[in-house]
Amino acid sequence: MLDEIEGVIQGHRDGHGYVARDDGETDIYLPPNEMRAVLHKDRVKARIVRHDRKGRPEGRVVEIIERPPQPIIGRLLHESGVWLVAPEDKRYGQDVLIPKGATGLAKPGQVVVVELTEPPSLYGQPVGRVKEVLGEIDDAGMEIEIAVRKYGVPHEFSDACIGLARALPDKVRPQDKKHRVDLTDVPLVTIDGEDARDFDDAVYCEPAKVGRGKGWRLLVAIADVSQYVETGSAIDVDAYDRATSVYFPRRVIPMLPEKLSNGLCSLNPEVERLCMVADMLITATGEIQAYQFYPAVMFSHARFTYTEVAAILANTRGPEAARRKDRVTDLINLHDVYRALLKARNARGAVDFETTETQIICDENGRIERIVPRVRNDAHRLIEEAMLAANVCSADFIQQSKHPGLFRVHEGPTPEKKDLLRNYLKALGVGLSISEDPLPAEFQRIAEATRDRPDAQQISTMLLRSMSQAIYTPINSGHFGLAYDAYTHFTSPIRRYPDLLVHRVIKAILAGGKYELPVLPTPGEAHEKLARRLAARVKAPGNRLKKPAPPPTREVQAWEAAGLHCSANERRADEASRDVEAWLKCKYMREHLGEEYSGIVTAATSFGIFVTLDQMYVEGLVHITELGGEYFKFDEARQELRGERTGIRYAIGTRVRVQVSRVDLDGRKIDFRLVRDDEEVLARAMKEKGVAPARGDDAPKSAKRGRKAAGPKPAVGAQKAAKKPATKSKSRRPRR
Repeated sequence: MLDEIEGVIQGHRDGHGYVARDDGETDIYLPPNEMRAVLHKDRVKARIVRHDRKGRPEGRVVEIIERPPQPIIGRLLHESGVWLVAPEDKRYGQDVLIPKGATGLAKPGQVVVVELTEPPSLYGQPVGRVKEVLGEIDDAGMEIEIAVRKYGVPHEFSDACIGLARALPDKVRPQDKKHRVDLTDVPLVTIDGEDARDFDDAVYCEPAKVGRGKGWRLLVAIADVSQYVETGSAIDVDAYDRATSVYFPRRVIPMLPEKLSNGLCSLNPEVERLCMVADMLITATGEIQAYQFYPAVMFSHARFTYTEVAAILANTRGPEAARRKDRVTDLINLHDVYRALLKARNARGAVDFETTETQIICDENGRIERIVPRVRNDAHRLIEEAMLAANVCSADFIQQSKHPGLFRVHEGPTPEKKDLLRNYLKALGVGLSISEDPLPAEFQRIAEATRDRPDAQQISTMLLRSMSQAIYTPINSGHFGLAYDAYTHFTSPIRRYPDLLVHRVIKAILAGGKYELPVLPTPGEAHEKLARRLAARVKAPGNRLKKPAPPPTREVQAWEAAGLHCSANERRADEASRDVEAWLKCKYMREHLGEEYSGIVTAATSFGIFVTLDQMYVEGLVHITELGGEYFKFDEARQELRGERTGIRYAIGTRVRVQVSRVDLDGRKIDFRLVRDDEEVLARAMKEKGVAPARGDDAPKSAKRGRKAAGPKPAVGAQKAAKKPATKSKSRRPRR
């Protein structure tokens, strides 16, 4: 009897699907006919029936174990007398039939939420009823309404939570100040972005003698959310369920009710607030010589923006400094301690790649006006280093006290990623590589050594992609990227639940007690998916940071469940935010169909190249059939596509000119067409190959003929960064 393998269905918009196995092994491919009786997210048992020529498994579903209660969001359509809903998430693969009388108040074309009443079968579509009407597809903010339901983001607080929040005081009361250090005379200030509404942290720095040398006393005061959010209360239950605030353009779904997040817990200027303080002594070389934690009451003396602080530091006699003359010396002290901390960071060899983050600027109707880069200045870095110092002290305090808690763990690259990176660096002729047991400094050294190369961005991108994702776990194995032996999150309890847990643990240690986790809900599908991924990673041999450990106690298991929950919901928030940004960018680019732009290749795959447009910071796909009238091979070592006839290469960092050819709003995809090859690059590539272009043939015409010969462009649903050896441009099997 063939083994039956349990897993969760992962649908694909092109009709096929996969079984994401519980054991973390390679996903099982399901052809379209196997997807007829199942839906995306169904839990099933499957059997492997064959392997393709590359050894990848293909299977069939033998049993449906569980159908999770999953609402489907889509547009209500009325076709030939039949009502149906076309799912917005194309991974579901089938339209949902809606019987007469089950449409409620919905009108054709509106976006609705559907509850399934009958599952799909081999010979029948799923049936459902309209549960909620969201509105018209072009309504302002509709993309957010869709995303929060699509990803299961909790967006409404319970009545009990709202009632409890209303009962809280509006300001700090005299009885709240008992057993707290009074810091109201210390000129703590907040430094945040212009659009910030909640303020987690305030800072102050003054020169101090540390040992026999000069140094600084750095105070990082963090909102004391734990004072108002009691373990197991209605507010705590809702906060744990969300685990994080979710940030969208023009809207935030907060972890805590607004009375707390923007009021009572927010360190607003010129009002008293309760806080937890990390009080640190830092040497001239940036080492944290000593620290202590204590609860306090503070008074924010000013609310600064990053732009304002950067201007003051750049010119301490300028107009910005004149307006804030009472605080200029304090800011200079903060800048001095930042430079010392930066020295320590460089000495540790922490990874610090400069990347471009973007911000979407919308008008009042939610339409994109422009996309701009977020420019990091010394004020951003100053606050970042101060927060890192507080987080490191928090992790050390918990570890030294031997109290269970959540660490922020970032493991080194897996063996597969190490091999890929080594081969890539070798193929590009970079004279440096990483060892079998690499340190973060090795990555930083490669980035610095290649900074002046024309392909520096390409190399930095590959260095970043070789890293793992950070997670929350009670099993500390260090933070690889930051080069810390122990690290946690202490500085944002208004918007991150792990930080709230860390505060509770620190308070318990200070009181000589122990913090007990409440009874936690059973993990859902999102947590199971992350657990499978983590289990697969643990299996991988050669991971430097993963140490063998005895079986966890029940207490550690509870903390593991909390860490898994917070990590999974962090991913969920990121996915929902990216989905909304992709929707907005697609809608924006629909207005620019046919227009030409210059851009840079940001990823090369077996099916084409992804290009990010200059100035607009929008990414789209140039499918392999649009690259010209020849075969292209994907070179995994070099992460590039190379033409067999001309030798022309498309790799990360290659500059190209493209035309916006297609926008798929439902699929969140933008397709480009290559409209002009770089003729000099093409000529050089052909010269290297010893091939001369045909008479009268130039790169643009060749590309056009190639597109015509290739026929209509196939539907593309593949993901970025597919890992595949060198292959011809025609791929028989769809890729995830």
